[in-house]
Amino acid sequence: MLPVLGLLAGFVFGWISSITVPVEYAHYLSIALLAGLDSVFGGARSYLTKEFDKDVFFTGFFGNILLAAVILLMGERLGVDLYLAVVFVFVFRLFKNLAIIRRMGLKNLMSLKKN
Repeated sequence: MLPVLGLLAGFVFGWISSITVPVEYAHYLSIALLAGLDSVFGGARSYLTKEFDKDVFFTGFFGNILLAAVILLMGERLGVDLYLAVVFVFVFRLFKNLAIIRRMGLKNLMSLKKN
């Protein structure tokens, strides 16, 4: 639950602060944000299934961000827009993890109603 609270605190801080990002770094920031969100939702899912491992979470968090940035940089150097492919993969994984979390929550809610 701590990663979700950190995510919410970061969102609120970003919303109220006046920090701006140069346009040339916007793709990198958005990819890093999606990679981080993917790791947070994956961590929440693994926590709910009682499979959470903090070492796996932290290495996945930073590894996803680094790999996504490297793919984006390679795409820019080659003149290929790999940005869209990375966005597609992370958004797909986000929705998949969110769907699993939602199903688990509904299952728990239904079992509570039966009892």
